[in-house]
Amino acid sequence: MGANLSNLESVDRSSKSSPRILTFHSTAKWKAHFDASKETNKLMVIDFTANWCGPCKYMDPIIKEFAAKYTNVEFIKIDVDVLMDVAQAFQVQAMPTFILIKKGKVVEKMVGAKKEELQKLIEKRRN
Repeated sequence: MGANLSNLESVDRSSKSSPRILTFHSTAKWKAHFDASKETNKLMVIDFTANWCGPCKYMDPIIKEFAAKYTNVEFIKIDVDVLMDVAQAFQVQAMPTFILIKKGKVVEKMVGAKKEELQKLIEKRRN
């Protein structure tokens, strides 16, 4: 594996997740991606999740649906047990937590499995 982080090809795009949903397993790769995102005006929706979390599993197909619908929005899944330091940096205390970011700044934060509320936040912030 090369040191070139610009293409981020080592980001997991497993067959279980949509190709429009990025999953990070390394803090360094997440940080490089996050830093690069500060240069764009694209809305980033981070889904802080855990394998053992029932409400997270409920939201999984909804996030896939949103990723297919809102192609101008970037969807990211972060497992809090894998990247604890990232979850702590965003002060995530319950799952699922959805954090919406634009130009590196948190613009919305929502805790819980609330499809309609999350959709409203995405609609409000995506342009």
